[in-house]
Amino acid sequence: MAPLVLVHLAVIVYATQQGLSAEAILGRTQGSVMWAGFYGLFVVAAAIHGTIGLRTVLAEMTNWRGRGLDVAMAIFGLGLLVLGLRAVGAVT
Repeated sequence: MAPLVLVHLAVIVYATQQGLSAEAILGRTQGSVMWAGFYGLFVVAAAIHGTIGLRTVLAEMTNWRGRGLDVAMAIFGLGLLVLGLRAVGAVT
């Protein structure tokens, strides 16, 4: 996930230094299979990472264990994935 974060941050720095507007950025990303693939992969990695992290925190801070926690985290992870992929679809 670290390489994806680094590329994302580099893109942000480039866009802000160039003074690109939201319209200009969307003009560059619309229809781009490369950006859709990159950010799609980023969303998948972030959804998995966030779900595993939240599951660990909940298990350590509460008495919640077992199948119930696993199911809740699967639903949470799926929600993150769906929302993230919808956002990628909106800008690519």
